[in-house]
Amino acid sequence: MKRLTIKDIAKEFSVSISTVSKALNDSYEISVSTKEKIQKYAKANNYKPNFNALSLKNRQTKTLGIIIPNMLNYFFAQVFNGMEKVANERGYKIISCISNESFDKEVETIEMLSNGSIDGFILSLAEETVSKGDFKHFQEVIDNGTPIVMFDRVADNINCDKVVTDNFDSSRSTVSYLVKSGHKNIAFISTMNNLEIGRRRQLGYLKGLEDHNLKVEKNLIINIDDDYKNYESILEPILKNNKIDSVIATDESSAIAAMKVAIKQGHKVPENFSVISFSNGILARHSSPRMTTVSQHGEDMGATAAEMLINRLEDKSEVKKKPETIVVKTDLVERNSTKKIL
Repeated sequence: MKRLTIKDIAKEFSVSISTVSKALNDSYEISVSTKEKIQKYAKANNYKPNFNALSLKNRQTKTLGIIIPNMLNYFFAQVFNGMEKVANERGYKIISCISNESFDKEVETIEMLSNGSIDGFILSLAEETVSKGDFKHFQEVIDNGTPIVMFDRVADNINCDKVVTDNFDSSRSTVSYLVKSGHKNIAFISTMNNLEIGRRRQLGYLKGLEDHNLKVEKNLIINIDDDYKNYESILEPILKNNKIDSVIATDESSAIAAMKVAIKQGHKVPENFSVISFSNGILARHSSPRMTTVSQHGEDMGATAAEMLINRLEDKSEVKKKPETIVVKTDLVERNSTKKIL
């Protein structure tokens, strides 16, 4: 016979997992009548607590579960470095997993680590999870008493701590920077239009054009699939058939592809063509010319997320503070792919 779980009891009484857990632990937060009903039902049905999944108040592993969507992305590698540094300093170990942008892999990883292996999660949503809009697996973990900190790609309707970048403002000010250095025909290349961060960057770009009374040219908003092998062939006809004097790209690979195509087509970077990319990674530093970037401070983001989770785990107060969202400000790192503003 299948063993009765907290989830089963919650279903029986149409209450949250958290309510059942509190009732079984005789918490003062639950009414006496609800407590009695739940405890009686659990006893009658031979409920045995799963000691692996017992409240973290009773048992700490001093281990954090990290779920990163994509390890090929240099930004996530930077974030991971920041987390690891803080975890080491504060005496925590890390179990890191990669969802590979897959919803199923993300759900599977969360289930695997929620058996008492870790004290809390730090994660960024898989692309598939964002497009599905299904965040139930996160809510269940939180209801079970395991805290989550989301970073970069977050679920707005899940009530947990978050660390994000000022995507809208940074894109808006990047347009302003290009206009001040003499550009008027600014293209926007996005490989992440299906993600909220990509959409926020595009909205910031549109607002930046509006700030300077520049007309929105639909042809200059270029959304391409995240397959870097095809970037150049996709961009060649667009750059050839449209008047473009500068590019803002949501990632380094598409920015480098745009720069190569522009140079091939006779533009001179940065004399009459400028390129700016989000994410201040290795590619940008070693491209030729070296690329101006919007630095998202990945290490700071990772360190902030780890601090938030550990602080929450170590908070012994009866009334837990409400989840908060911290916005990490970006910086423009000027290199040789843009003209200097005089």
